[in-house]
Amino acid sequence: MNEDARPDARLTAWVRGRVQGVGFRWFTRANALQIGDLEGFALNLDDGRVQVVAEGPRENCHRLLEWLRSDDTPGRVDGVTEIWGTPRGGYTGFAIR
Repeated sequence: MNEDARPDARLTAWVRGRVQGVGFRWFTRANALQIGDLEGFALNLDDGRVQVVAEGPRENCHRLLEWLRSDDTPGRVDGVTEIWGTPRGGYTGFAIR
């Protein structure tokens, strides 16, 4: 089965720019909850980036990624790097870490 045919996916995204101290993680969580059916977390990294991990329906992960790349985010996003994988589970809801 190819990657795109799997119903559930794991998105790991690293967001660069002015994304710490601007409510970015809170808005990411709110957006994930609004999209629905996503579990994971948003985490500030020491290098100034925010790491976002989301697991759930592939379409919902894509919607969150589109939002991360949009102009609707707080702060300023200079770029997003993402990798896709198989869900690992173990999350309860969507957390701010």
